[in-house]
Amino acid sequence: MAKSSSQTELSRRIARLEDIESVRRLVADYGIAADRGNDPVLFAELLAADAVWEAEGFGRHEGAATITAALAAIGRDAIKWSLHYMVSPRIDIDEDGLRGKCHWYLWELARISDEKGERRAHWIGGWYDTELLREDGRWKFLHIKLSIKLLSEHKDGWNELP
Repeated sequence: MAKSSSQTELSRRIARLEDIESVRRLVADYGIAADRGNDPVLFAELLAADAVWEAEGFGRHEGAATITAALAAIGRDAIKWSLHYMVSPRIDIDEDGLRGKCHWYLWELARISDEKGERRAHWIGGWYDTELLREDGRWKFLHIKLSIKLLSEHKDGWNELP
């Protein structure tokens, strides 16, 4: 028995909602990877093979292997600790269900090494604009652009918990 047009439309709408939820999870997984010292193993799962990552002050990196190495170096040498809040993701999936875009705001607490290697507490704010690609049945980032609009030292530092 053939599907009715209303069943076909319902199936299409459900698939679209599932795609949006998968992208929401992708964004959350990006934050987790970042908060684990820019873990290259975790980041590798999130990036398309020919992905691009760029942020002013951190450069432009092309290819998943290059990006994961660059982010790991940032986690090792510059941002020693972070807590990413990925806020209000706006997800748009193309009609063909193969590509999409996602924009979200970043609010981040971090410890950034100064020129003497001392870790200083900072507030970081901005937003991400990304292009997405369904690769091997999974949503991945094809292009990530981070626009940092606030980078401010928190002079009182972060209180350490016992």
